[in-house]
Amino acid sequence: MQVLLEEVGFAFADLQVLDGISFTVTEGETAALIGPSGCGKSTLLNLVGGLLPQQQGRIATVGDAPPGCLNPLTFVFQDFALLPWRSVAGNVALALEHHPLGRAEREARIREVLQLCGLSDFADALPKQLSGGMRQRVGIARAIAVRPAVLLMDEPLSALDAQTRELLMEDLVAIWARERTTTLYVTHNLSEAVRLADKVVVLSRRPGRIKQIVAIDVPVAERHRPEHAATLQRLHDELWTLIKAEAKVADREVQNV
Repeated sequence: MQVLLEEVGFAFADLQVLDGISFTVTEGETAALIGPSGCGKSTLLNLVGGLLPQQQGRIATVGDAPPGCLNPLTFVFQDFALLPWRSVAGNVALALEHHPLGRAEREARIREVLQLCGLSDFADALPKQLSGGMRQRVGIARAIAVRPAVLLMDEPLSALDAQTRELLMEDLVAIWARERTTTLYVTHNLSEAVRLADKVVVLSRRPGRIKQIVAIDVPVAERHRPEHAATLQRLHDELWTLIKAEAKVADREVQNV
């Protein structure tokens, strides 16, 4: 399934947050959204996911949902949002409980995503017994249990330490290689964008407009190889050059609030 955005704009009262946003996330593609603080990245994600009403322009999904899809659009947030009294398997099951699945199919889906996310040995553990990285794996497992057509990820790794973030990026690469879920990924971390995305949509300061769309042509599964290090560093530096000046201004605005 594709996500199409055409001349999308949004305002909170008199504050114009987004203006004239147009791009496409093709089927199976991961598009990262980056830009200075306050440029409207999360607002745009919420518009795509239907958490905010469309005001200007058009947002549409085109194409068929994958077999067994229970929820076409599914979020993964920075906050793990796990129920502390439920086990790992119980938290994953929560996403399936309001769908007409038989017990055998529901349990099969839970086993499948726990294995995919490296959680099979922790099915009976409570969230308080897990590290931050493991808790976010549970959040990801819960999201993909419904086999979404489009995955919307809002800074899912930002609360994690650097080592855990690296491990989770490897996990996401493996998951996407198998699932090929169309993904829109919001991040402040340029290294994440370069490591995970097929293309990076760079937004300007508020009101957020597209400054540039940067394609990353190195296959995601090969980006860990040393021979690609120089290319990926060049792309990282290009992205930083695009946002550096506005990021400085946005940082001063945040500090003056």
